[in-house]
Amino acid sequence: MVEFFDKLETRSPDERNQALMLALPQAVASALKQNGWRQHLGAIDPSQINTMEALAQLPVLRKSDLPALQKASPPFAGLIDPSLRGFDRLFTSPGPIFEPEAHGHDVWLAARAMFAAGFRSGDIVLNTFSYHMVPGGFIMDSGARALGCKVIPAGPGQTDQQLEMIDHFKPVAYAGTPDFIKILIDKAHELGRNALSIKKALVSGAAFPATLRDYLQARGVNAFQAFATADIGVIAYETKARDGLVINEDVIVEIVRPGTGIPVAMGEVGEIVVTVPNAHHPILRLALGDLSAYMDTPSPCGRTNGRIRGWMGRADQTAKIRGLFVRPEQVASIAARHPEILRTRLVIGRENEQDTLTVEAEAHHYGDALADALKHSVKMVTQLSAQIVFKAPHSLPNDGKVIVDERPVG
Repeated sequence: MVEFFDKLETRSPDERNQALMLALPQAVASALKQNGWRQHLGAIDPSQINTMEALAQLPVLRKSDLPALQKASPPFAGLIDPSLRGFDRLFTSPGPIFEPEAHGHDVWLAARAMFAAGFRSGDIVLNTFSYHMVPGGFIMDSGARALGCKVIPAGPGQTDQQLEMIDHFKPVAYAGTPDFIKILIDKAHELGRNALSIKKALVSGAAFPATLRDYLQARGVNAFQAFATADIGVIAYETKARDGLVINEDVIVEIVRPGTGIPVAMGEVGEIVVTVPNAHHPILRLALGDLSAYMDTPSPCGRTNGRIRGWMGRADQTAKIRGLFVRPEQVASIAARHPEILRTRLVIGRENEQDTLTVEAEAHHYGDALADALKHSVKMVTQLSAQIVFKAPHSLPNDGKVIVDERPVG
């Protein structure tokens, strides 16, 4: 049995990096032809953006900013050729954020993830992601058809009708959310219908806990997860090793300190930033707002690309304290004023019906002078007063959180 989608999955890391860095300057040059990218990136020389270090100097583009940018400059904030040459479909997703689908083969990069989940040419796939306005259905549809699969464009809902289609077409594979396949299996059992043809699944769009994976496996379904977004498609995917998610070929993933574009150390939790060095549809340092961490060893499955630990929460930790908003980038600004501080986080509490703010800071050496300087920086950046608590190096939790809200709910 063929274990890999193609030879790209097992090339050396150096070979992969060389190919990506060769494509990157071309993608940057292409981006600079569009007014939105020029305004965002400023005056840069594309030929110099040919290393990970150079890429890390470019400003991040926050996905959370896209709704306002697109509203101010429709339809795509000046980031895409306004003639839309080379694009086939136009979508929206919650925000609203508007996305185009480029013309081409497996443009959402889903086929590789489906192959890793066991999908093969000739398989019949029940695709329950929505085809209505949003790109989810087409992301998986294009990947399945690129593999030579037959696709049932079911979309979500209409459980009874879906069970009829399962009984009639006997699909062996499922694409959709992890929750909906459980609904189908449970409903089939309740009605005495046959859904046993489904043996493999690629799930995305929601958490996929081990308990649900085991539940499905006990019912004969071997399910794997993919991390995907409506802006890009499949970014990383699970393999038979079931040890983290392998980063897709043709994309660059950075893990940065939330609220900044600064890469974190290997293994440290941070925000996922994705670059797609595609000259036709370049995406440069898109900050997704999701947390994850790099894993420092290759996958046991034999694929040689980097791995992330999967989705670990949201990076947008903005909080309102005493009527003022505090954002992760402000925490980064405070820390940047004090090189002796290794890591910093703000902890919000509640005492005597009032908000409290504590700065926890890791440092090798500290004293009253550093505490006073930190208090002053917090006041300057946030307009709030804070208590300072120093911590030993590497003692703060590695969870990507730079603002922790411990106020009781309700």
